[in-house]
Amino acid sequence: MSIRAVQGTDTARGQRLPRSARRAQLLEAAQAAFVESGYHAAAMDDIADRAGVSKPVLYQHFPGKLELYLALLDKHSEALEQLVREALASTTDNKERVYATIAAYFDFVSRDGAAFRLIFESDLTNESAVRNRLDAVGLVCAEAVAEVIAEDTGLTDEDASLLGMALTGLAQVSARHWLAQGSDVPKDEAALLMGALAWRGLGSFPKVGGEGS
Repeated sequence: MSIRAVQGTDTARGQRLPRSARRAQLLEAAQAAFVESGYHAAAMDDIADRAGVSKPVLYQHFPGKLELYLALLDKHSEALEQLVREALASTTDNKERVYATIAAYFDFVSRDGAAFRLIFESDLTNESAVRNRLDAVGLVCAEAVAEVIAEDTGLTDEDASLLGMALTGLAQVSARHWLAQGSDVPKDEAALLMGALAWRGLGSFPKVGGEGS
């Protein structure tokens, strides 16, 4: 056990953290283990050690490894959804909305802790509870985009849904590729490049009333 883990254990034993703080501590440790080792290789012993707590303390908060993983998925799914909704609400200019939405995905994959891997590169997609959450966050983000497209273009909900899924899919895949390749292209420049590509397509659909972009 590392010196840091020992110190964390001493702190944990000498001081009772509020439940919310302890939960956040455990989730942080679990995220590090899952990102580093993957779900199947990560062990509850390792997670407890990283958090500086005993296994009984860990099990008091989470009955098992799957519950830890699902809690992290919920946390980071909500974070991604919030980034996308904030991007859409940041302006009424549709071109800028497209750019902002693409940038939201680049910001998400660049966050400390590589949380994006839990959502975009999960090794537990055969687990129905995980698959349902992954499908849900992808759909929620795509539908948020689709709502704006339908409102501004007059396209049917079905057509707008396809375009929303296309935009978020482009954003996700390009952001992950940019990060994985360790590109020399700065993040903001990469996001602008993909935004320009996306707008060339979406911008061809006229706005209802023909006013503005």
